[in-house]
Amino acid sequence: MKIAIIGGGPGGYTAAIRAAQLNAEVILIEKEQVGGTCLNKGCIPTKVLLHTSGEYQAAKNFESCGIKIKGAELDWAETQRRKTEIVNKQVKGVENLLINNHVVKINGEGSFLNKNQLKVKETDGSETIVDFDYAIIATGSKPVVIPIPGVELPGVITSDEALNLTEIPSSMVIIGGGVIGSEFAEVFSAAGCKVTIIEMLPNIIANMDQDVVSTLVFKFENSGVDIHTDTKVVSISKSEEGLIVNTQSDGKEQSFSAGKVLLSIGRKPVTDNLALENAGVATNRGAVAVNKNMQTNVPNIYAIGDATAGVMLAHTASSEGIVAVESIMNLKPNIDFNTIPYCVYTKPELAGIGLTEEQARQKGYDVKVGLFPMSINGKAMIEGEQQGLVKYVTDNATGEVLGLHISGPTATELIVEGALALRLEATIDEITSTIHAHPTVAEALHEAAHAVHNNAIHMPK
Repeated sequence: MKIAIIGGGPGGYTAAIRAAQLNAEVILIEKEQVGGTCLNKGCIPTKVLLHTSGEYQAAKNFESCGIKIKGAELDWAETQRRKTEIVNKQVKGVENLLINNHVVKINGEGSFLNKNQLKVKETDGSETIVDFDYAIIATGSKPVVIPIPGVELPGVITSDEALNLTEIPSSMVIIGGGVIGSEFAEVFSAAGCKVTIIEMLPNIIANMDQDVVSTLVFKFENSGVDIHTDTKVVSISKSEEGLIVNTQSDGKEQSFSAGKVLLSIGRKPVTDNLALENAGVATNRGAVAVNKNMQTNVPNIYAIGDATAGVMLAHTASSEGIVAVESIMNLKPNIDFNTIPYCVYTKPELAGIGLTEEQARQKGYDVKVGLFPMSINGKAMIEGEQQGLVKYVTDNATGEVLGLHISGPTATELIVEGALALRLEATIDEITSTIHAHPTVAEALHEAAHAVHNNAIHMPK
């Protein structure tokens, strides 16, 4: 069995390794570095910057813990050096995994000749024809650039360029208040940049439960980040000081000056140069159409990750890679795509899984929620991170957990409890009857579960 995989991001390299484990002959085609956007231009480098900004904020507040530090400064050049070092180590680690699993990697760009052949333009200029029994498309995505006047001006950047800025701008307007925009707002505002977020929707991070998002909004507003929702950007123009972002909101015009303008309005699949038509692969607005097994309309060709325009998260792509390979190998993949965690690595961290309260009510559930604030949690108090809350969304008729939403310290780690709860169709009583260690932030999850029945132990009356 010969499997060709186009793209070496989290979905592609995971699929390659899983296929090799199942004794397939695997060829992985990648035009840049393995790890894709996530490792090289997304998840990992942004989290390095977020960690640094978080430590810098903490250092400025150490006096509350009895530690006096004078003259704490952020060395941006050293931060960038460390970011690059970590990314390179991770890339090397993935390359070694591929070698250890006997995956053949070709450095180049692949396109279909037909449903059983690929043409690869290698980085050295040569061309190679790759025959395959099955192919997996894992070409990822790229930032969306909105077609407005001035978007081509110097200083208008995407997340790719924002990661590699050599110095902190004095001011930045971020167009788009989703996950990526909010995380960059955290990084640059903590570093001393004046940040303004412009968002078309009524809320930032609109796909998450707004009770947990509200804690981040509160933090942003109190740290000097300006947030303008229900606001449309109509143009970008040049000024003597830098750039001006011109907007409309409720019929009113407003302009914002900025040293840099960050476009953060989403991503779109990278499928343009695959020659999918040669293989007869169907697409929908540039995204490869697939079934639940990640199979396209051409039976021996599969697609995973951002190329399908589904849930554009690295962990989703990795899981889809396993599903595709195991389907090819006639196994029965057992991955539940209803339990995908969403995480935002700001301070406070945000994480959610399952239905939000609004979504559950829209679906007709008799909803019952349990809330518990991090301000009461002993471990959060010790760590000086008391902003946040835990929220369970449950079905009152059955007690089943429908969703878990967290803001606060280690929220992105704690969300796995909600993932297991949804995967096992757990009830809130099963959560309350599970002993949680003390003192831990996880106790807040236990208390929120008790709060569904209005009997949280440490909740003031």
